[in-house]
Amino acid sequence: MENFAAPARPIVAAMTAAAAAEPERTVAFQGAPGANSHVAAVQAFPDGLPLPCFDFANAIDAVKDGRADCAIIPIENSLHGRVADMHFLLPESGLVITGEHFLPIRHALMGTGTRDQVREAMSHPQALGQCRHWLKAHGIAPVAYPDTAGAAAMVAEIGDPHVAALAPPAAAATYGLTLLATDIADADHNMTRFVTLARGGKPATGAGPWMTSLIFEVKNIPAALYKAMGGFATNGVNMTKLESYQRGGTFAATEFYADVDGKPGDAGFDRAIEELAFHSKWVRLLGTYPQARARG
Repeated sequence: MENFAAPARPIVAAMTAAAAAEPERTVAFQGAPGANSHVAAVQAFPDGLPLPCFDFANAIDAVKDGRADCAIIPIENSLHGRVADMHFLLPESGLVITGEHFLPIRHALMGTGTRDQVREAMSHPQALGQCRHWLKAHGIAPVAYPDTAGAAAMVAEIGDPHVAALAPPAAAATYGLTLLATDIADADHNMTRFVTLARGGKPATGAGPWMTSLIFEVKNIPAALYKAMGGFATNGVNMTKLESYQRGGTFAATEFYADVDGKPGDAGFDRAIEELAFHSKWVRLLGTYPQARARG
């Protein structure tokens, strides 16, 4: 609680108390009240009780400890790419991906003075990156902060007209700030994809469409990735996402994160995964869930 700026603490305390009374309805999210993750939690779970957590690890721990039924976590953004922490926290969490949600992102500049007074803008690095051209054009220096709405709360606490925040527009009213500019992202198609994490998944039954997320590490031999991917092509299974990342700082072994159309039990999917496993050191399915929007 003490990690949040003072203006956010009473709101966080009230939300935490409500969540503690009904953990089976609780949806953990990273950030202060009013953050984009809070908005996503309300949209994806309109009957849920959002639980603010200071960082991703805290949100995941809330689910693991039974203080929340699930967590909703941003995993990638259309402008700024993946949310890097999740490629390491998600596999280690022991949780399962049970759903996804897409949220259009609208950034606003808010503060305690006028726009002409602003010299610095605080926000999450993702938000700062999505507005970097606008900030540069207006001579405003970016200042990183763990989350967007938390930055708004901190700006309210500081009370310096030279320091503003980038946050969802509604955060201005939450923390008593003045909206200085709206819709300032560098592109209109700013969209963040969130995934829902829970302690266990439900059987993938029904027509779908379904998505399966997985991670794997191919063998360290020539053309291993090419061979591993061949099973998806020959079995007509569409892979919508493939990303590599390094673990452990050795630069010797690359792991991959992938999103694949389909679910276990589909003949083509099962054959593709079997071939992937043959050419990999290990394969781990992170979850199978309904697609929030069809790919392709």
